[in-house]
Amino acid sequence: MRILVTGGRGQLGKELKRILVNEALFSGLNGDDGIIPLDITNKESVEQVVQNYKITHIVNCAAYTQVDKAEAEKEKAYLVNHFAVKTLAEISEKYHIRLIHISTDFVFDGNKNTPYLEEDEPNPLSVYGDSKLAGERALITKLSNFVIIRTSWLYSKYGNNFVKTILKYSKERGYLRVVYDQVGTPTYAKDLAEIIVKIIPMDEIKGVYHYSNEGVSSWYDFAKGVVEFGSIKCRIEPILSIDYPTLAKRPNYSVLSKTKIKRELGIEIPYWRDSLEKCIKVDGIEF
Repeated sequence: MRILVTGGRGQLGKELKRILVNEALFSGLNGDDGIIPLDITNKESVEQVVQNYKITHIVNCAAYTQVDKAEAEKEKAYLVNHFAVKTLAEISEKYHIRLIHISTDFVFDGNKNTPYLEEDEPNPLSVYGDSKLAGERALITKLSNFVIIRTSWLYSKYGNNFVKTILKYSKERGYLRVVYDQVGTPTYAKDLAEIIVKIIPMDEIKGVYHYSNEGVSSWYDFAKGVVEFGSIKCRIEPILSIDYPTLAKRPNYSVLSKTKIKRELGIEIPYWRDSLEKCIKVDGIEF
């Protein structure tokens, strides 16, 4: 296998690099620290890398993920989350490449009150969610050998994420207000990376899958867990979404069902609090 991982500087890309350090090629917009420069919106550049390195598998971790900013930068969001995915799918079909693509729980509207299944009808509420859904549909249309993994509330010791934000501001301020009426499940990028590595060579695994850690949490519960495991004294007040307005609308409920991926891979998924504690206390997190 010759694996290309796009988005090599993101938190999931860095977790994959930790595992596949000598087994994959990692790309990003700028090249250094073992990452080759690659703009996945440039079809000619992508095709050249695929040919030069004889790529057999692509893991697409690259994405425009700034949910609120996407409302004003719609064109940029669709360029990365839709057009670039379409390009990767076309090249993958041409060169018989297996493509694993990372998507999001934000393709759903949150009107359900039981965990979302892979076959549930998407209905995104934001530009970000709609651009990610457009990427999914382009991939499904253009490519036969693919895996789409929808995940949620991703965090890691790397990059910028909710965990680092809470650790930083809880230490600085000692008091935070966090919404409690948006419910989903945090996902440790390290856990997801290990599942991706398992899936890469499994040609029998195809289609759409959901993966997050086990359990259910509000952003308030998530924040409480962060300060608990970070041993920080901070008062956190639960508030409603209407008390913390954002440019993009979020789903109030986006818990993902993992029944399919657990059954087909024969895996157990860690509980979200156990993974959060591991990230903060064992693996270490810089902020």
